[in-house]
Amino acid sequence: MKLPAEYLIPQYQDRLYGAAFAVLQNGADAADAVQMTFIKYVDKDLEYKDEEHIRAWLFKTVINQAKDIRRSFFRSHKVSIEAAINLHFEQEEDQTLFETVCQLPEKDRTVLQLYYYEDYPIKEIARILGIRESNVKKRLSRARSKLKNVLQENWNDENE
Repeated sequence: MKLPAEYLIPQYQDRLYGAAFAVLQNGADAADAVQMTFIKYVDKDLEYKDEEHIRAWLFKTVINQAKDIRRSFFRSHKVSIEAAINLHFEQEEDQTLFETVCQLPEKDRTVLQLYYYEDYPIKEIARILGIRESNVKKRLSRARSKLKNVLQENWNDENE
């Protein structure tokens, strides 16, 4: 099974962008990672079991593309969250939470993005990232703890 790119692009590009942005924290680079992912999808002559298999392949590929871009010598500098014009939030709290997540280390951002924003189970995240399920659980636990601490500090600062 191979779905046409015309169907997949509008269906997944924003979510793939979010995953790439979690790794790169740069809007232009994240957009490049998404574009390269779709180009690879079109160029590869692969067969997939179902749409969920395609979705997993897209997320694994976009994360790998983002990591490649991050390692690239020519990588541009990070820009502020406001420059990431492709991300729109309906509520201010959602944007605040996303900005806080973006302050975390990449390993934490990536697992949070896949688990909470993309609703992947731990087993699938392990497969996408190429790590053990126990490592995913540890990363999620550490990321939640770090996120809680940062949010608590911000909340305490605002109430003083």
